[in-house]
Amino acid sequence: MMAPGEGIVSSVPGGGTGTWAGTSMASPLVAGEAALVRASSPGLSPEDVVKRIHDTGVRPQPQQLIDRRVDAAAAVVPFANGTSSPVDATPDFVRQHYLDFLNRAPDASGLDFWSKGINDCAADAACVQVRRVNTSAAFFLSIEFQNTGYFVYRMYKTAFGNLAGKPVPVRYEDFMPDTQKIGEGVVVGQAGWEQKIEANQKAFALDFVTRQSLNGQSFGGAFPAGTGAGEIVGKMFTNAGVKPTDAERQSLLDELAPNPDSATLRADVLKKIAEHPSLVSQEKNRAFVLAQYFGYLRRNPDGGPDTDFTGYNFWLSKLEQFGGDFQKAEQVRAFIESDEYRARFGHF
Repeated sequence: MMAPGEGIVSSVPGGGTGTWAGTSMASPLVAGEAALVRASSPGLSPEDVVKRIHDTGVRPQPQQLIDRRVDAAAAVVPFANGTSSPVDATPDFVRQHYLDFLNRAPDASGLDFWSKGINDCAADAACVQVRRVNTSAAFFLSIEFQNTGYFVYRMYKTAFGNLAGKPVPVRYEDFMPDTQKIGEGVVVGQAGWEQKIEANQKAFALDFVTRQSLNGQSFGGAFPAGTGAGEIVGKMFTNAGVKPTDAERQSLLDELAPNPDSATLRADVLKKIAEHPSLVSQEKNRAFVLAQYFGYLRRNPDGGPDTDFTGYNFWLSKLEQFGGDFQKAEQVRAFIESDEYRARFGHF
C-alpha cells in the first residue's frame, strides 16, 4: 500500500499526468503509522511525526508510478528499541543516507557493505566516528550521486549561473524533484545501470530546456527563440565559469548552428557543457557543502534557523582551507552530529 499524499498520480491541464507530493495524515494507513510512532516516542510533536513518516518513506525498486510508500518498521523500530536517536543505529544511519542522497531504498549488498564497515569497529568509539563520517561522505562522492544530484547542480549552473544575490545555482525545492527524476530505476552496480542513467539524463535535459518557468526560471526565458548558436554557447560557458578550448567551443557551435532553436540540440549542448571536466572539478566543494544542507537538513542554506549564507560560506571556506579534505574540515561530522539533523528523527 502506498502513502496517500506522497506520489499521487493525477491528471494535469493539457493532458497527461503529474505526480504530486505532500503528506496526508487522514488516511487509515498513515494515521495508523502516526499512532505507532507517537506511542513509541510520546515526546514527538505532530510536525516531528509527519517528518519521520516522510523521511522513512521508500521508493520501490523497480521504480513505480507511485514515488514512495510508508515504512512503518523504519519509522517505529528505532524508537521502540530505545535508541537515543534512530540514526545512532548503524543500519538506520546507512539506510537514511540512501533515502537522503540517492532517493531510494538501499539495495541489500550496499546496506550490508556500509554497515559492516562501521560495525567492524565494534566498541571502538573513535573508529565508529571516523567510519560514520567516511560512510556519509561516500554517498556524495558515489558514482550514483555524481550522476544524479551533482549533475542537476551543474545543469542549473550552466543554464543560469548562480541565483541572484546567492552563491549557489539551485534551490532545494528545485533540486530534489529533478534529482529524483534522474535517479528513477537506477542502482549503480546492477545490470544496465549505465544505460539507464544516460537515458534519464538525456530525458531530463530535454525536459529542462522545454519546460515552463520553474520558480521564476526557465531555459526558454534565458535563451529565447531566435538566440544565435554563438550567444547560447558563449553564455553557457560564462555561466559555468569555464573557459573552453577553441576546439571545444567550435564543436558545440557546429552542432547547434543548423538550428539553434532545436530543443534536442540545445539539450545536448547544455548536457555536454554541464559535463565539462573543468566544471565538475571547480564546483565540487561548493556542491559538496550545498548537498549537506539539502541531504542532512532538508533545506536551503539560508532557510530554517538561518537567514543568509553565513553558515554555507563558513563551511565552504573551511573545506577549501583543507584542500577539500572533509575529515580535517570536520564538516561532515558537524552536520551528522548537529541537533538540527538529529531532531529530524525525534531525539537528540
